[in-house]
Amino acid sequence: MTGGYALGRDPASLGWSGLGRKRGRQRGRERGRQRGSATAELAVALPVVVLTLLLGVGVLGAGLRMVSLQDAVADAARILGRGDGGGDAGAVVARADPAAGFAVSRSDDLVCVTASAEARILGGLAVPIRAIGCALEGGR
Repeated sequence: MTGGYALGRDPASLGWSGLGRKRGRQRGRERGRQRGSATAELAVALPVVVLTLLLGVGVLGAGLRMVSLQDAVADAARILGRGDGGGDAGAVVARADPAAGFAVSRSDDLVCVTASAEARILGGLAVPIRAIGCALEGGR
């Protein structure tokens, strides 16, 4: 052994110099900066994700309201087609959506009920909802 090193190699040739230690410290600092950038990216992305989820829930709620209103106008048209009173048809629509307005039109052998309302998405965006249901006049 020469100079206290195994096989006669000096530490610099094996990568054990002071320069290697400096590189290790630099890598540690870079990792710290990368952690900070990941936190900043999360801080920017999180509100976007939350807003997207809230928008999706609002659209889903408007869709469910539309399905309920469509079912109600179909029932109301059948009630009017059988010759029952208009108050019963109005009650069916009001039960499905108290804020909905409805209108009745008759042509040939058909009775049609149209209901319309507004669904609010994210508290401020108003989406119009309109449902139309028709039935044969005379209960046929």
